[in-house]
Amino acid sequence: MARVIQSILLICVLLGAAAPAAAGPPEAEISSRFIKAKLYLPDPENGYYRATRFDWSGIISSLQYAGHEYFGVWFSRYDPKINDAVTGPAEEFLSADGGLGYDAAKPGGTFIRIGVGVVRKPEEPAYRRFYTYEIVDHGQWNVRQGKDRVEFTHTLASESGYAYVYRKTVRLEKNRPVMVIEHSLRNTGRLPIETMQYNHNFFMIDKLPSGPDVSVVFPFEPKALADLRGRAEVRGRELVFLRPLESRQSVFTELAGFGASARDYDIRIENRKAKAGVRITGDRPLAKLDFWSIPTTVCPEPYISLRIEPGRKSDWKISYEFYTLP
Repeated sequence: MARVIQSILLICVLLGAAAPAAAGPPEAEISSRFIKAKLYLPDPENGYYRATRFDWSGIISSLQYAGHEYFGVWFSRYDPKINDAVTGPAEEFLSADGGLGYDAAKPGGTFIRIGVGVVRKPEEPAYRRFYTYEIVDHGQWNVRQGKDRVEFTHTLASESGYAYVYRKTVRLEKNRPVMVIEHSLRNTGRLPIETMQYNHNFFMIDKLPSGPDVSVVFPFEPKALADLRGRAEVRGRELVFLRPLESRQSVFTELAGFGASARDYDIRIENRKAKAGVRITGDRPLAKLDFWSIPTTVCPEPYISLRIEPGRKSDWKISYEFYTLP
């Protein structure tokens, strides 16, 4: 009997050793002389992020420069279908009604989330930005990787008349500590595409907490449109924290004061304790600017506006220059 039990145990051990490990989320690594970065790749079955809020492409789990880490897990609960269980920078397309064709769709019908797919509209009074909708068509994703870049292409068409080819390239410059995100959105449908697009950023430099060591610098004097509740304030061209944010505390406001030129899409985040910073610049004028922070992350959220007629395309890019402080 003892020998039988030993044989059964041995078989179980061997089977366990032979069983394949559970598939993790697909990733890619890129590098330059200055930067090493890891990106999650879009995948309907195993992707790290599978909710319907953020664009699935270009999600960076780690970026290291000069011994500093700029991104990471800032949230406390992970599930691939939670709307903001995503690392930065993360981008979202937000149409006036929430998604392309949302208002026209009846309950049970469908609408489009750019960079995500065709999703089903339930019975609801209005679009829910933080809700994860059922995806009925993921479209087609194509990913090409090089040593210093990853190119994503998302092709989608729907019976509603909306269709597009969306391309995004995340690349590292050769001679500078700069990461560039290049976008192209071609309208291949019969209806115009009108949307805003923004980057949530989700910076967490060296995982240090949000507090007085952190400042966010603008090329204009921003005006906070919401009460900062004694946790932060605007001083000239800087938004500064007055004290460390505690658990469950946040800072959120829309910011005014920018002009009609792309020169105002120029934002710096600096952490004096880490002695590290990043400069974010875009080649489109700001349409809106929000700021959000909790203890684990600092997030300027710059928006641009897009209107693309059928048969036309629009291009834009965002550059991130990483640097150290004396």
